[in-house]
Amino acid sequence: MKEELLELLKKYAYKKGEFKLSSGKTSEHYVNCKPVTLSGRGLTLSSLLLLKEIETSYVGGLTLGADPLVSGVALVSALDSRMINGLIVRKEAKGHGTKAYIEGLQPPQGTKITVLEDVITTGGSAIKAATRLRDAGFVVERVVAIVDRQEDKEADEFMESANLELRSLFTLDEICQE
Repeated sequence: MKEELLELLKKYAYKKGEFKLSSGKTSEHYVNCKPVTLSGRGLTLSSLLLLKEIETSYVGGLTLGADPLVSGVALVSALDSRMINGLIVRKEAKGHGTKAYIEGLQPPQGTKITVLEDVITTGGSAIKAATRLRDAGFVVERVVAIVDRQEDKEADEFMESANLELRSLFTLDEICQE
């Protein structure tokens, strides 16, 4: 499964050129997992592999990159009788109704939640999701990503300063290899 997902990422998610990243940095390597995670096979493989890294009964992540991952992991966990529920963390509070930052079946306060992310550069999106979840009374100790870009170990440092363990299925080096 891991080799098949790696091939899908190399074929559909990776581009070489000059790109501005969401972190504001520029890079010759661009990874956009959405073409893979929004395909049936890619989402299935990603979800099954992410599930192996999750020890909590809830997963969450910042919209939009984490949306398919959160839903996919919840689905494959149910097929595996693990029953992991998902939460989507909004970038901004909803402007109407409950004005919620967090969508999904709300667990009791103190529940441990694993944050999911498609690509980690600095870790900013994952840390934002973790902070919102922690502010809501949940415990977040781990972030699991599909790809860690390993940019100057910046994400590792930010994750450590946020008291988060970072795990990834792949590194940028693995995606770049032919």
